[in-house]
Amino acid sequence: MELSEIRENLKKTLSEKRYKHSLGVEDVACDLALIHGADTNKASIAGILHDCAKYLQGEEFMTECIKYQISISEYERDDPYMLHGKISAIYAKEKYGIMDEDILNAILYHTTGRPNMSLIEKIVYIADYIEPNRGTFLVLSEAREAAYKNLDEAVVIISKSTLEYLQDKGINIDPRTRMTYEHYVNQI
Repeated sequence: MELSEIRENLKKTLSEKRYKHSLGVEDVACDLALIHGADTNKASIAGILHDCAKYLQGEEFMTECIKYQISISEYERDDPYMLHGKISAIYAKEKYGIMDEDILNAILYHTTGRPNMSLIEKIVYIADYIEPNRGTFLVLSEAREAAYKNLDEAVVIISKSTLEYLQDKGINIDPRTRMTYEHYVNQI
């Protein structure tokens, strides 16, 4: 499916705010891919589709996991909303015909990250956090600046900020988020 067709379909499926966010992630992912020598088309596709299942509500996430036989972690059971990455990766494959594992993994891990991410995975993880519709605040400005110079540094800033936010709110933390931070902090 062409990018223009994907955009049209998502415009009908997602809320206006979520669609605008997805376009922002697509644009930033494409820019970062160009700067860091990645495939811009793959980055754009992963960026636009990263939240393609985010229109689902509460129990619908669990229903889709059962339907597609997706394993659910204890963390995801406590917060089913976090399943949107897994379901979005399935939808990208099933509904949009995306077979490229790098794109599917970028969608799958865009929320938590993971150690040893591919270039496209890092780009989408970062683009989701820094896209322009997120506004401005100190950590976001730092992450944006780092993203255009050193992707690993941007991953550290973002994963650290996410960990601190979740700890402050008393929210259970997916172990992949902590593993991402620990891995990349040792890389830089």
